[in-house]
Amino acid sequence: MGCEKQKPLPKREINVSVAIMKPETIPANFEFVGFTKSSHPVDIYARVQGYLDEIAYIEGDLVEKGDLLFQLDPRQYIAAVDSAKGALSREEAILWNARVTKERLKPLYEKHAASKRDLDDAIAAELAAEANVQSAKANLIQAELNLSYTTILSPISGLSERARFRTGTLITPGENGFLTTISVLDPIWVDFNVPSNEILKSREEMGKNLLQFPADKDFTMELTLANGTTFPFLGKSNFASPNLDERTGTMLVRAYFPNPDKSLKPGEFVRVTAKGAVRPDSLFVPQGAVLESKSGSIVYTLNEKDEAQMQPVQVGDWYGNSWVIQSGLRPGDRVIIDGVNKVQPGTKVKVTKELFSTDPSLVFDKNSDQQTKKTNETTK
Repeated sequence: MGCEKQKPLPKREINVSVAIMKPETIPANFEFVGFTKSSHPVDIYARVQGYLDEIAYIEGDLVEKGDLLFQLDPRQYIAAVDSAKGALSREEAILWNARVTKERLKPLYEKHAASKRDLDDAIAAELAAEANVQSAKANLIQAELNLSYTTILSPISGLSERARFRTGTLITPGENGFLTTISVLDPIWVDFNVPSNEILKSREEMGKNLLQFPADKDFTMELTLANGTTFPFLGKSNFASPNLDERTGTMLVRAYFPNPDKSLKPGEFVRVTAKGAVRPDSLFVPQGAVLESKSGSIVYTLNEKDEAQMQPVQVGDWYGNSWVIQSGLRPGDRVIIDGVNKVQPGTKVKVTKELFSTDPSLVFDKNSDQQTKKTNETTK
């Protein structure tokens, strides 16, 4: 009896889901680590020498413009004002006498009872007395100013820092007279650095029409705080350094944010998201559809016979839960997104589900923030 040759079992088709590539313009957001700083810090210095009598504010609290901050011992300056007032009175008396003398000599000179020299001397004495009065007035003004400098008021409303000296300390003007800093909190500034490689990459992508910035580079800024919450007010950029920092290879950018409740304080680290740019006609695939091979990133596409084909791709940034594909795919391509680990080149598959790549169920999940993210090296 001869053994009949067994027929090979038919290959079982693998069920897969596919995404049909459909181009779409998507947002391109950029993330950076930044830190907050006052939009208007004012250093408070003593302008006269004196012993510190009083620290009149609560260190670390908000102060209003005109609030008393420090009081220096005013006694020597009160005495100086009194002395200047006395000197002015004396000079005014001398001026009065000089004018009376001049007026007395005028009719005598006209009657030739006084010489021309006597009258000239009287006029000169009056002019000298007037000059001395002006000098005495200036000395009084300076003395009053010095007295006023012993009372140190806040020039702005803002957040106070600690006092650098304690009561009883002899304060001298100049660098050693630095007392504290008052910082404006509304608006508040946020500084962050853009790496040079990100700048070059953006320029290259814009040249290929893969990226478009908003008109006049008018980005809208969003802040994420250290606890993960989003700051309720949006900001705008108001400064970008024209030069790169030679040490770090980064460009300094500043944004300003309304801070009406003063909740943001200087020195906080935050995540800055610059919004407003777009990627026109972008293709993107779910994260799980992209595999890594020795030669780089790949996806599996289907041909007309529903056979799997390995397709190298170049991935860019994130968009929601998907990778943005910079090259390797075309509109209409069918990419395996479910069952991709079960196939190899040439595998016959059965398509059980087809969706456009733009379907929200593919692009976003509940943990996605629905935006393309480009994070600089410091946040990785």
